[in-house]
Amino acid sequence: MSERIKIQKAAPAAYKAMLAFESYLETTRISPLHQEMIRIRASQINGCAYCIDKHSRDARKQGETEQRIYALTAWRDTPFFTEEEQAILAITEEVTLMHKGLSDATYAKAAALFDDEYLAQVIMAAIIINAWNRIGVSTHMQPAKV
Repeated sequence: MSERIKIQKAAPAAYKAMLAFESYLETTRISPLHQEMIRIRASQINGCAYCIDKHSRDARKQGETEQRIYALTAWRDTPFFTEEEQAILAITEEVTLMHKGLSDATYAKAAALFDDEYLAQVIMAAIIINAWNRIGVSTHMQPAKV
């Protein structure tokens, strides 16, 4: 599979807007490690190899363990994630899988754990990585061989 157009060159204004959208995350209370968990999980669901690779590397730099990175695909079946992380991952999955949407149960659990601002920030983080995944998948972005 060969890489297609480079959005940043073909549509620089759109790419600049995406970078601005991404920079919003720096203003949130979501920890850098939790941001990477959101990015990895959504990228796994969306099949974006480039983003899975990039954000797994970034998570390791943030101190994430190999065990937890590998377990993200089966996070419900492990004891590795806190209640807050489980809520973040559930939101990420349900925002990513829009044909089902964010369920009342997941929303209620998260709303009990997080204030409205933080909950909104988690939802936005999932939306942002989903937009990046769509760029990566539609343009066939590939991770670099190491």
